[in-house]
Amino acid sequence: MPVKNVLFIMCDQLRWDYLSCYNKSGLQTPNIDALASRGVRYDRSYVQSPICGASRMSTYTGRYVHAHGASWNFVPLKAGEMTIGDHLRPLGVKSVLIGKTHMKADAYGMARLGIDPTSRIGVRISECGFDPFERDDGLHPYSGHEPNPPYNAYVRSQGLDAENPWEEYANAADGDNDELLSGWFLKYADRPARVPDPLSETPYITGRAIDFIDEAISNNPDQPWVAHVSYIKPHWPYIVPEPYASMYGPEDVPAANRSEAERQNAHPVYNEFMQRRVSRNFSRDEVRDKVIPAYMGLIKQIDDQMGRLFNHLEERGIADQTMIIFTSDHGDYLGDHWLGEKELFHDESVRVPLIIYDPSPSADTTRGTVNNDLVEAIDIAPTLLNLYGGAAVPHILDGHSLMDTLTGKRKSDPRRYVISEYDYSYVEPRQNLNMPSRECWLRMVFDGRFKYVHCERFRPMLYDLQDDPNELQDLGADSNYADVRARLHEALFEWARTPRQRSTISDGLIESTNITDKITEAGILIGFWDETELEDALVNEMGPRMSNANPIVAPTLNKLLRRTQTDDKQ
Repeated sequence: MPVKNVLFIMCDQLRWDYLSCYNKSGLQTPNIDALASRGVRYDRSYVQSPICGASRMSTYTGRYVHAHGASWNFVPLKAGEMTIGDHLRPLGVKSVLIGKTHMKADAYGMARLGIDPTSRIGVRISECGFDPFERDDGLHPYSGHEPNPPYNAYVRSQGLDAENPWEEYANAADGDNDELLSGWFLKYADRPARVPDPLSETPYITGRAIDFIDEAISNNPDQPWVAHVSYIKPHWPYIVPEPYASMYGPEDVPAANRSEAERQNAHPVYNEFMQRRVSRNFSRDEVRDKVIPAYMGLIKQIDDQMGRLFNHLEERGIADQTMIIFTSDHGDYLGDHWLGEKELFHDESVRVPLIIYDPSPSADTTRGTVNNDLVEAIDIAPTLLNLYGGAAVPHILDGHSLMDTLTGKRKSDPRRYVISEYDYSYVEPRQNLNMPSRECWLRMVFDGRFKYVHCERFRPMLYDLQDDPNELQDLGADSNYADVRARLHEALFEWARTPRQRSTISDGLIESTNITDKITEAGILIGFWDETELEDALVNEMGPRMSNANPIVAPTLNKLLRRTQTDDKQ
């Protein structure tokens, strides 16, 4: 049976190397590993930005950050940007959201265009083109965060009454004297969350995904759908309920990937990121020993929920018609390279897991294989469009379909390098470096060996992942690599000067049209000396193509030609 449905699963801040199918570590993820054994595991998959919002907007639009413009969290994706749902809806495919997007709606743009944000169109613009089954961005501090999903109401209905159950149960621990300890503080990451596992955020999102599947089967079983199941974890707050809180300890924490040399004569921008509070704290072993076991527990919980979700597909009889895409929006430094969070371009941050399971018989030849092509998150949107038979739209989508990698038909890697971008104007390094916001751009180009980072006003950074796979030596000022830097700078410039804004007219339409035809068909005469020259052009240049002329304009051409011929006879 051909694929009818897609589970598009995304985790937040999940590192690729914390899954056992990518890295044989102490953390075992058997359900995700089993998915990889049934599909294709992409070993070199990169996101288009190391920050949640910008990365997700690129994934949903299939466009680079430079093209869609939503460069940081809560920078609105402008009304009019096409997303996965917009591409699939004309093909009869329902696209729904269950979980997080980090989308900030373009309220000003909708108001300017007279679009009611509560209308169907307004809601889709506000939710990245998805029809929201339930949006839950997972950040509900007392200061408030919109939209406010019903997770708190659900937890209260299960007997855990509080002003904010998300804050007081899901992301808090009990102190030794029964005081409330906030999960926001890294110090308490080794304590179990107060919420029981079934009521915590990851099982909750799985439950809502199951609810959607059941409703789809009951209400409209013939309707194909793409369900974006977007988990909040293992993103901070780093706190997890039992039994996961006790599964791992300091002895399970991998050694930090960092060297003292990285802090000596560090690149000015890199140095500022190392000085941020989160980086200073994660550079302490005490912090890593508390946080990373919780991070591992959150991943183990996700893996268990994957088993629950995949089993439900089997139980409902739709596993053989449902593609599964599993990925993450970015990684997490966790103290590697003396950094916390995720905002630079080491593999810990921008390389992500990507596993695609295609149940179709046409994908049997690639089951359990590892793909080493250079892959970007923007490839997911054209893959879905290709899956459902839509025509390719390379003037809109910057990515490449991965369907030929699933069927084994790809002959060569179509991509010479991957691109990732970061706008650091929203964080402290901009102020400390006294940088104007418009110049706070970092752009990475990676060709599979060398990773080059362009930094406005500063020298570049460069890493050789063949000789230095841990990215510990910055070659950005090494004269021996001047040619490499020049080559990759030109590659980045080539990418930057390729237009990605002409999205309303396809390249094919432009290239299939004769320029003289378009001008003359409209009755616009530019540069002709006299009637004879026009007649010669119409007869000798356009004559053979007259049959293909626009039916509205062709009579005008014929009339013009007849008039010219009449004038000649007179």
